[in-house]
Amino acid sequence: MSDTVTPRPGGRSARVQAAVHQAANALIEELGRDALTVPLIAARAGVTPSTIYRRWGDLAELLADLALGRMRGDAPPLDTGSVAGDLHAWAEQYMEEMSSEVGLRMMRDVVAGSVRGDANCQCAAIVAGQIDAIVARAAARGEAAPTVDALMDAVVAPIIYRTLFGPAAPGHAQVAAMVDGCLATMPVKSARA
Repeated sequence: MSDTVTPRPGGRSARVQAAVHQAANALIEELGRDALTVPLIAARAGVTPSTIYRRWGDLAELLADLALGRMRGDAPPLDTGSVAGDLHAWAEQYMEEMSSEVGLRMMRDVVAGSVRGDANCQCAAIVAGQIDAIVARAAARGEAAPTVDALMDAVVAPIIYRTLFGPAAPGHAQVAAMVDGCLATMPVKSARA
């Protein structure tokens, strides 16, 4: 998203954002992503193209904003009863989502659209929030858990890097080894400290 505009939450701004997101998603389904243009989205959303340009700056920023919207999960991470189980389940799901065609497109949209904006920071905050929920749950159970930063560096970063730039996304065994390595060697934050 453009760093020159900070939309106000609620009201007209929220309605415009919802209409533009809905229009863009519908057009992607109907015509494909490559056929999207700002004027086409604006016409479908019932706004002027200048409204989209003022809010998002360009099509890449709008696509990055759509991708961020898809990243925000509605449900908390799975509670398996242990921090190790929670982290394994979360990392496995995260790897599968990011390595899917939708996940790859989403990551590329965020990277392409965040030259001027803060979409990358928002992506990191969303993922860190999911991990923090697991770490907080571990603390509530009295379990020690790796720090959020340690998990971001040892699990999330390699998944993203290998998925975007490697010859192939990491497999299930590699992701499990990343989590196990983090559990065994990364600094831990004691729940009772």
